[in-house]
Amino acid sequence: MGYEKTKEAIEESIEAANLGYIDLVLIHAPYPNKKDRLGTWRALVEAQNAGKIRSLGVSNWAIQHLEELEAYIQSGGGGQISVGQYEIHPWCPREDIAEWLKKHNVIVEAYSPLVQATRMEEPVLKTLSEKHDKTPAQILLRWSLQKGYVPLPKSVTDSRILENSQLFDFELSEADMASLKLREYAPVCWDPVRDCKE
Repeated sequence: MGYEKTKEAIEESIEAANLGYIDLVLIHAPYPNKKDRLGTWRALVEAQNAGKIRSLGVSNWAIQHLEELEAYIQSGGGGQISVGQYEIHPWCPREDIAEWLKKHNVIVEAYSPLVQATRMEEPVLKTLSEKHDKTPAQILLRWSLQKGYVPLPKSVTDSRILENSQLFDFELSEADMASLKLREYAPVCWDPVRDCKE
């Protein structure tokens, strides 16, 4: 984090990728402090203006950090938040953040949409799986798509990768979606949204 370190990291990443540019760079988390957060963004905007990066985004930023960055952008800092990447699934829905991102025309990427396979035996998923003749993973990915998110499932198994793509021959009803509106907040990854207070 910070202006100089970010400039170095951009050059190292471009060299390692051997493409001459990067499609998307996300700032992983809003590590303290404000000066470094905004310095990081400034270095990314400069690289974008130089054609080294096509799109910019953030990952795991709380609303106060998004507001801070948006104010900086609007005051002449430049750039545009194109993507917001967060752990999002029914046990970690982040509806307030998703609403903020959508209001600002930011694409919502959902990582760990399959909850790292820790919830596949949940009764609500079993019920919906049976109803739609789909796997719990397909139900979770369909939920994410219907929320308007870009889910990022992870798998190294060919059959699961194929299964994860078979989501467009069914739709969850309003009642199905409502059944996945849970009262539990249980992220499976580190939660910088709550942990980075400054």
